[in-house]
Amino acid sequence: MKTIEIEELSWIKRGKQRREIIVHIKGLQTPTEIAKDSGYSLNHTSRILNELKKHKFVKILNPKAKTGRLYQLTERGKIIKDKIKE
Repeated sequence: MKTIEIEELSWIKRGKQRREIIVHIKGLQTPTEIAKDSGYSLNHTSRILNELKKHKFVKILNPKAKTGRLYQLTERGKIIKDKIKE
């Protein structure tokens, strides 16, 4: 495993909410769907999604939309999700 992957995995695992939200992202989902699946509030889920986006683990497919934004794991996010599940 590359050093950067280890650091990224460590950052995800240090945050219980980050870890749980990244595991709950399946395909294309809105923050509301992710919040419902993870059990976190919509505000908290949106904050975590923004953190994950800054670290390039998720991407927004329709960034101009004010509501109903669709989030998807990036390739980096999929790799980290697989590592978390090991």
